[in-house]
Amino acid sequence: MQTKWISFPWITAKTGRNKPKLRRAGKNNIAALDGVRAIAALLVVSVHVSDIVGVPWDVNQDPLATAFAYIGRTGVILFFVLSGFLLFMPYARAMILQEEWPSARKFYLRRIFRIWPGYYLTLIIMILWSNRKYLEPAYWKQLGLFLTFFMDSTPQTWQQINGPFWTLATEWQFYMLLPLIAFSFSRIVRRFSPPSPQERLKVVLSCCMGLITWGLFIRGFGVYYQRHPDMNVLVPHPLINFIIFFTFGVQGKYLEIFSFGMMISACYIFAQHPELGRDLKARLQRLSYWIWGTGIIVLTCLALWQAQAETDRDATPNFTALNFLQPLRSLYAWFGEPIAGVGYALCILAILFGTPALKWLFETRFLQWIGMLSYSLYMWHLNLMLLFSSIIHPYTAQFGKGVEDILLWAFVWLAIVPFCYLFYKLIEEPGIRLGARLTARKFEAIQLPPLKALLSPKTLLARLHKS
Repeated sequence: MQTKWISFPWITAKTGRNKPKLRRAGKNNIAALDGVRAIAALLVVSVHVSDIVGVPWDVNQDPLATAFAYIGRTGVILFFVLSGFLLFMPYARAMILQEEWPSARKFYLRRIFRIWPGYYLTLIIMILWSNRKYLEPAYWKQLGLFLTFFMDSTPQTWQQINGPFWTLATEWQFYMLLPLIAFSFSRIVRRFSPPSPQERLKVVLSCCMGLITWGLFIRGFGVYYQRHPDMNVLVPHPLINFIIFFTFGVQGKYLEIFSFGMMISACYIFAQHPELGRDLKARLQRLSYWIWGTGIIVLTCLALWQAQAETDRDATPNFTALNFLQPLRSLYAWFGEPIAGVGYALCILAILFGTPALKWLFETRFLQWIGMLSYSLYMWHLNLMLLFSSIIHPYTAQFGKGVEDILLWAFVWLAIVPFCYLFYKLIEEPGIRLGARLTARKFEAIQLPPLKALLSPKTLLARLHKS
């Protein structure tokens, strides 16, 4: 097998044509969910196309089409459910089946080398490209929030530099909390000492329900405080603002959404056991189409509710076709996205246990390939589309929204997707491989040197060379 070397400033990665892809080797990889991740990314891209161009029809004459055109706003919810499902799997396996507890060090290293290279390079490029004000001392505090993944916590940084960045902050904060959350769950499981895996599953699901309740409470408090910033409470307002910064931010931390994925993960781990989960697996397989249909109905109703609740957006002006939902408009900020999480969780559950006919679309090579690129596609698509739209709009305005819509989608497939593929191969994949190599070592058996020696340039270079 011929070997080639891809050189890049921060790492040199060795690849081979016949070498299996590292991302497929993981114990938690499920092929259909790569396709689901692609759908999530394409939902987000589609709603940004609609935001930039607008829909080429009358929003009130075709309310159902309008609602589905903007349901892409919930694509980030699908990402959160997927993250909760996939990342909780080893912890669910350890608690329910009493397997080895996952290494927190390995977990954090994998997350760091999966997220940091692509994110920080993108951040640097976008700051130098069109946001150089963040290099000025007056903006260093805001820049610090981007560097520490707290850009979702204040209005000054929320959806700045790059709109989708705020969700990366939410994801990263969940990554940092998950080992602690799982450890707390394990303490509760030990406290009740359930004798059987079935009982342990019930305890884990109860813990997830508790986390959902906590997330909904924080969401309710955050929304209420945003609407009533002068409310009188028993603690000083600066302290409340400090708490809101870390627990709610601008739009919530979505713990309840991640928890829906964690619940599915626990059920999936138990159902996959060849003996213990046989009955549950058979039941879920038998009901998969009903579960799928329920999820689709939930998402359809949510799309109508969302379209009415978000009429203040520039993308859907004077949207009055669904005025019967007007009394529920103010409740969308409280319950809309959690309900979207329920709908997506049901659909994922159906895909996991459904027939090949239900899975085939999500297991196609094309969608799996797009799913592989979803991280870079998510980060780069909006700013690149805005740039392209600013160039073509003076020439296409006379032809209507439909022409610009087609050109924008053509730009996505012919320019943005190939760019994201190169970004994945040159930046993301080397980081993933390095993280896998570092975590493959048995850190627990190594006597670590002092932190100063561990972080010295000589030690780091020696470790990279050895890798």
